Amino acid sequence: MDEELIGIGAFAARARLSAKALRLYDRLGLLAPARVDGATGYRFYRPGQVERARLVALLRQLDMPLARIAEVVDADDGATAAKRLAAYWADVEARHAGQRTLAAYLRGRLSGRSSEMYGTFVVETVDMPAQVLVTEVRHVLAEELPAWIGASLGRLEEAARACGGVAGAPFVAYHSEVSMESDGPAEACVPVADEAAARAWVERRGRARGTTVRVEPALRLARTRITKAQVAHPQILAAFEAVEEWMRAEGLTPTGPCREVYFADWDAAGPEDPVCDVAFPVARAAG
Repeated sequence: MDEELIGIGAFAARARLSAKALRLYDRLGLLAPARVDGATGYRFYRPGQVERARLVALLRQLDMPLARIAEVVDADDGATAAKRLAAYWADVEARHAGQRTLAAYLRGRLSGRSSEMYGTFVVETVDMPAQVLVTEVRHVLAEELPAWIGASLGRLEEAARACGGVAGAPFVAYHSEVSMESDGPAEACVPVADEAAARAWVERRGRARGTTVRVEPALRLARTRITKAQVAHPQILAAFEAVEEWMRAEGLTPTGPCREVYFADWDAAGPEDPVCDVAFPVARAAG
């Protein structure tokens, strides 16, 4: 058996890696030696491990997390390994696309072209009647927000159907900033038709998730309508800032948390279809 093994120096040369890298891969659980001498601690490898060593090194050059590397190199066959690599790279490209969009948005701000961006949004005011809402509140970061919005509004819409039906467009209110560093909180809200039924439902089933019922008084919203593509971060930031700029020009002040009102079927909508109102409750500034 020992005759089939090669020492770490010779193996490192074949794998085109350093002995230090091989010791690191061993420590991380990605490439264990075939045998370790109990007296000297010297590592021995099989020639067949060279391909795995080279693969690990290449995957690390993609900045792949160690857990994802292990999933690829431990796959049962090449097709499965390739699919796992493809899934990781799709995540990377999606992240890079978001970063490119953010960079373009920031270039516009830094170069003084904010007014050009704001000019693409049509802002108006609309009066909203009082509404009975079932709500969930959560501290959430920007990267977690899309999944949480979908899940929470889905739960609340299910509750609303048991309380006389959904009585208006669902929305998410932001009581403080939600970003990569700030976690809000955000409040998911669904209008319901029957307040008594909603309060009874919360008592029976809603306490586990912190579901509450509140009545929102009639208010005026300053809003702009955006497409599904524009909802993505950071494009949506330009919409919020456009409404704020318009409010200042019109002498209006915010009277409550800003919100995203989802009035369309998200799954059925295309990228250019209007799906969401970015809005602020407002009042005329005193004086």
